[in-house]
Amino acid sequence: MIHSRLGCSTISFRHLSLEPALGWIGALGFAEVDLGALPGVCDHVPYVLDRDAVDAVADTVRASGIRVRSINGDIGDLNRPLDTDGRASRDGHLEMLLALTAATGAHALVLPCGALDHQPLESLDDDLDLVARELTRAAEQAAGHGVEIWTESLHFHRLCWNLERAQKLTDRLAGTPVQVVMDFSHIVASGGDPGEFVDRFAGRIAHVHIRDAVPGNINLSVGRGGVDFGGGLKTLADAGYTGHFALELETRDITDSQRPAATAKAAHLISDLI
Repeated sequence: MIHSRLGCSTISFRHLSLEPALGWIGALGFAEVDLGALPGVCDHVPYVLDRDAVDAVADTVRASGIRVRSINGDIGDLNRPLDTDGRASRDGHLEMLLALTAATGAHALVLPCGALDHQPLESLDDDLDLVARELTRAAEQAAGHGVEIWTESLHFHRLCWNLERAQKLTDRLAGTPVQVVMDFSHIVASGGDPGEFVDRFAGRIAHVHIRDAVPGNINLSVGRGGVDFGGGLKTLADAGYTGHFALELETRDITDSQRPAATAKAAHLISDLI
């Protein structure tokens, strides 16, 4: 039995189009998904997102009968300064993603913590200041749709790739409604400790992604890496975390045909630990 607080990201079935991906997720017993909208990673939401596309995706989700917890999206490098045209393009894309978030009944749109590069574009402080301003600006826009902005504040491949940078970004978000997504794999891949992440950010963690990892590699199936899920989930519970979890199995150690069985195995393991 899959725990009611455990969902599955559609990224786990990114090799399929959205409708069959949702079909597999529902057939495995999940009642909830995170919806992947990351160009080049998961194309379940068209990058060119207009009102017709929003309606089409929302209709597909509704027909599946599965709830959406969050939409995992990207509106560009938040540490990159914009000219007038760039601002209009980003704001327009954000508006469509927020409309989709509301139309699917999701709680939040998840945005990244900067570009896919550890090197700042200006100085680290300047880049982090800009990321925090852009996330805060997005949260203000999201409030008009009745949804939230969350950020994966530690992402091994992005600007905020370790605990120290995640801390610096989160400090800049103090007093804003932006909340944090914790991802076990990114923390471990960066050489960090999930328990320390919880100790630092427990009050701001809104959602948790589940995937295994070893230092330097985030793409491992649950049970094939070095993540102590039992210890990490207990630390979250002890810190008072009552939110939801999602298997985000962007794994590269299994074939696509093995994906349903691996997802089911991970779901039952994590459900028992929750």
